[in-house]
Amino acid sequence: MRTVRDILNAKKASTVWSIGPKETVFEALRVMGEKQVGALMVMEDAEVHGILSERDYARKIMLRGKTSKETAVEEIMTPLSEMYLVKPENTVEDCMVLITAKKIRHLPVFEGSAFVGLVSIGDVVKSIIAEQETLIEHLSNYIAGKYV
Repeated sequence: MRTVRDILNAKKASTVWSIGPKETVFEALRVMGEKQVGALMVMEDAEVHGILSERDYARKIMLRGKTSKETAVEEIMTPLSEMYLVKPENTVEDCMVLITAKKIRHLPVFEGSAFVGLVSIGDVVKSIIAEQETLIEHLSNYIAGKYV
């Protein structure tokens, strides 16, 4: 059974993009667009303050009549205390249950109090598909008599 650690190891070269809490939402959107990501961790030095997602923007800026150039990230981010978190030892299935039940797209990964990465719904689905493809291959080989 694959774990969050397996996903993070597969993404080893991947960078988790972040923004400071005092930066503007406009700047955060610029970074998201440039890096082609749907969320940024909100951090100051190595301390996690929260996460800012495209949904936060849509629901807390556009629908409330605020402007992205005048609003600080910290005003609309999801704070750490309200975030759903996972540990490296959690299974991929644990992540899928959480993502589905809470209708979220990103899960920050913490080992103890240390932030170690970010897992997206795409990462989870990709991992599940890879695991199913391996299982199908093994079953096909078994049926074809390749295992003696």
